[in-house]
Amino acid sequence: MFLIAFILLIPLLLIFPSGQGLTSKPPEINWMVGPGKVDLGEDVAQVGIGEEHLFANAEDTRKIVEYMGDIPRKSDVGMVMPKDSSAGWYIIFDYHPIGYIKDDEKDKIDAKALLKSIQKANEEANKLRRQKSLPILNVIGWYQEPHYDSQSHHLVWAILGEGEDGRKVVNYNVRLLGRQGFMSVVLVTDPSTFDQYKPEINSIISDFSYKKGKSYLEFVKGDKIAEYGLTALIVGGAGAVAAKAGFFKILAKAWKAVAAGVIALFAAVWKIIKSVWRKREDPYALPRKGGVIK
Repeated sequence: MFLIAFILLIPLLLIFPSGQGLTSKPPEINWMVGPGKVDLGEDVAQVGIGEEHLFANAEDTRKIVEYMGDIPRKSDVGMVMPKDSSAGWYIIFDYHPIGYIKDDEKDKIDAKALLKSIQKANEEANKLRRQKSLPILNVIGWYQEPHYDSQSHHLVWAILGEGEDGRKVVNYNVRLLGRQGFMSVVLVTDPSTFDQYKPEINSIISDFSYKKGKSYLEFVKGDKIAEYGLTALIVGGAGAVAAKAGFFKILAKAWKAVAAGVIALFAAVWKIIKSVWRKREDPYALPRKGGVIK
């Protein structure tokens, strides 16, 4: 149970960058202005945005991620944010072609057990953070319990966290299942604005679609099947697979390295959250050069 709990930290912290801080020179981003459809990845999916939104493609998203202090990932395929800088939210899309994920666990997601594991793992991680004089983050509970929609094939959950200074943050995650993998959607915001902007954000997600031949319903016998299911998406799929392969032994040998990674993830969270609150050193502060989507 502890293994699963420890792995849970990774998806929990997807919005918490792992770098050492913002780069000194902001990159020039070719922001695209809605309304229109924009591509997410090479021939994978697309999403519609309104005239009140901006979009950065995969290359520019990686520049932004690096600017904010994180390590760019090949899986990052796009970013959406409102033109209005007072809104204070942005969405990052990243695609994982790990195969078709069966949804036969849709009625077996135990939210109570998952939360307990997350909180237990967080207690252990906090001990390590204190040793390193790093900020403490407490998991208060579910802001939204895990839920799978059998019609849209979307898995959604949100966790509420709180820092030492009492400030709270919502980690809102959506996994959009496809024929060959899943699209991860991570929302960065704070609780005070989450409910206000949730309808707008859900509207963007509802205008997401896989391209022809890539949707969940287009699965055909012989397609690659993912090695894990819905629950593992919440607990950190790759880690769940490692557990099956004797990860206990691996963890015992690599404990210090794994713990250091978790500490680094937590260490940078307030850099980003506070930058969003004070409207500085965040994506809104980047030079805006771009054009209307054609």
